[in-house]
Amino acid sequence: MSKFVAALPMYDWPETRGEVDAQWARLRDAFRQKGIDAPQAVARSNGDLPPVPGGVRGGDGKLIAPDPATLPADEFDFHQLWLSPALLFGQTCWGPMELGLAQHVQVIAQPSYDAFEGGRGELYSSALVMPADGEPSVASPEDGKPVIPLDLIRGRRFVFNDPDSMSGLLGLTRDLEAMGESLDIFASRGESGGHRSSIVAIAEGRADIAAIDCQSWALAQRFEPAAQGVKVVGWTARRKGLPFITARTTPADVIASMREAVREFGVGG
Repeated sequence: MSKFVAALPMYDWPETRGEVDAQWARLRDAFRQKGIDAPQAVARSNGDLPPVPGGVRGGDGKLIAPDPATLPADEFDFHQLWLSPALLFGQTCWGPMELGLAQHVQVIAQPSYDAFEGGRGELYSSALVMPADGEPSVASPEDGKPVIPLDLIRGRRFVFNDPDSMSGLLGLTRDLEAMGESLDIFASRGESGGHRSSIVAIAEGRADIAAIDCQSWALAQRFEPAAQGVKVVGWTARRKGLPFITARTTPADVIASMREAVREFGVGG
């Protein structure tokens, strides 16, 4: 059994688990061909993470996360995953990275978002969605610049997935600030817990607007019925997408081999 952990949790919807498992199987086999002890399956809960007696500590010896064995086994704390010293291959968001995670991990590569409207290469953007009104959705701009309809969103109820999310909150905040505005443009702000939940909240009339990253928006159009009740009214600027990461202690030669494998499979660069 491998001593390492791998996970691809950011787009691991129940309906896409077969696709995520297949993606990991391709990467796992490529890693193993390069002599890397890649785990058989991805982790999907705290119970899948190896215990760290005394808790996880950073490079300076300070405690940065509890022992995974002390957390609810059937839940999945993404920060616990990202900080695990056993993390071989995972995925995070640039929001947590900018807020401190970057000092505890190493970036392997950036995935490609070419397959999704609003994405280009390693860059992605978020669709601004509001209740459908019979009018067509706004297409993603070719130049990747933000399309923020200030008059339309002013005074609305904004819902976001997570406070440290680049796609759901931080990116839009920066775009508004560049326009001389702020989140105060909204009548209220609330946390939904996930992009999918934000879409449902809007469709059910509990919120008016949300920023949904382009890959999650594509998934919602495939699998979430509530997506039929919303439409795209604008887009945030394109930014670097969700990076693939590994533990800060992963050796440089292992990282180099993983980068080569990722490039070979066209998963990222």
